[in-house]
Amino acid sequence: MTMHTLRLAALALVAVTLQGCIARAAVDVVTLPVRAVSAGVDAATTSQSEADEKRGRAIRKREERIGEIERDYARAMERCGDGDDEACDRAQSLKAEQKALLEAGPEERDD
Repeated sequence: MTMHTLRLAALALVAVTLQGCIARAAVDVVTLPVRAVSAGVDAATTSQSEADEKRGRAIRKREERIGEIERDYARAMERCGDGDDEACDRAQSLKAEQKALLEAGPEERDD
């Protein structure tokens, strides 16, 4: 083959190859704004399952705290019964905290 023929063959090969790249780049340019908006919406919104998981964690944390208070209250009442005035004050404080947590109830859903 002559040098001229090799150049034409290489040019044809490059042209065919670039057509796919150019078409792919055009599709990417056209779909980029849609993908960007979609990603922004996903980042800005919380799915229902994520909200449920968050609510579940908050309820478990609240219930754990109520359990801790009950145990601390029982110990404080035992010491209070033995005549420890500070333990009586602590028991009273714990009971008030427990009452506030129980009255608040679990977080309500924002439906």
